[in-house]
Amino acid sequence: MNRALPAAAQQFCKQLGIRYPVIGGAMYPCSNPELTAAVSAAGGIGILQPISLTYVHGHEYRKGIRLMQSLTDKPIGMNALIEKSSKKYQQRMSEWVDIALEEGIRFFVTSLGKPDWVAQRVHAVGGLVYHDVTELKWARIGLDNGADGLICVNNRAGGHAGQKSMRQLFEELHHLGVPLVCAGGIGEARDFHAAMDCGYAACQLGTRFIASKECRASEAYKQAVVDAGEADIVLSERVTGVPVSVINTEFIRRSGTRLGWFARWMLRGSKTRHWMRIYYGLKSVWQLKRASLDEKGEHDYWQAGKSVAGIGSIESCESIMQQLINPVVEDS
Repeated sequence: MNRALPAAAQQFCKQLGIRYPVIGGAMYPCSNPELTAAVSAAGGIGILQPISLTYVHGHEYRKGIRLMQSLTDKPIGMNALIEKSSKKYQQRMSEWVDIALEEGIRFFVTSLGKPDWVAQRVHAVGGLVYHDVTELKWARIGLDNGADGLICVNNRAGGHAGQKSMRQLFEELHHLGVPLVCAGGIGEARDFHAAMDCGYAACQLGTRFIASKECRASEAYKQAVVDAGEADIVLSERVTGVPVSVINTEFIRRSGTRLGWFARWMLRGSKTRHWMRIYYGLKSVWQLKRASLDEKGEHDYWQAGKSVAGIGSIESCESIMQQLINPVVEDS
């Protein structure tokens, strides 16, 4: 029997102007414009990832946004990585945020820093900012700096996962009185229902949308997501310098998952840490791009979360959305 969406989810959808409480998470390198638009067209909201859009998929930034908007008349969002790495990067991210606002984007997901400057600009035009967090400390920083809601990244997420479970994060953060989005472990309807029943206002999916027809990741990568089980997801430090959830492929087994002693020593140093972060950042940008688009599957460094356990096929975003939501429907 069909159930109405919980009140928190209905309010989330109303605020964003979408049909279903589902965010297509921004993914480097897998967020191509066709995928982002397809998630929005299917009733959720796709989030564009600027570096994926420009560097991986080769679009001039403003034209890439307009391409997405030509593919759907539904809202799309933007992911703003606001870490203070270099002045050039900060300037570029600032410009990207401004262009997104000029092009009518009104929902932003911020990561890796204080979202104050993003919130100021977005709120000035009536938009919303949700901030990625893994625990209460970061949640308070985000809210103190203007975030309207929180993306709660749990220990089943792909990429840079948190350390706490879906329920642990909800119990830790729900008293803050803002909408909470479950990020991690949502691969099928059962997972979605569990998050809704827990009290989350929405769910953010990444891995599930890699195994979609609209995603431009290689067929080898997509099939690896379909074939993998939860036990095949491991944490590797070898590319970004911090633990990242990846599929335990032959490449991962051969190269290992732990940093060497020299890299660990460099990352501990107050003067060397910054340069090591830059090195790993540049390395990961190149390596992940190469791996995601390699149809031969020879460079199998593939990010994915434990939601692979519920992913059994490559489907269109529309089909994924309907399978995910069913039997939950909007309140009539």
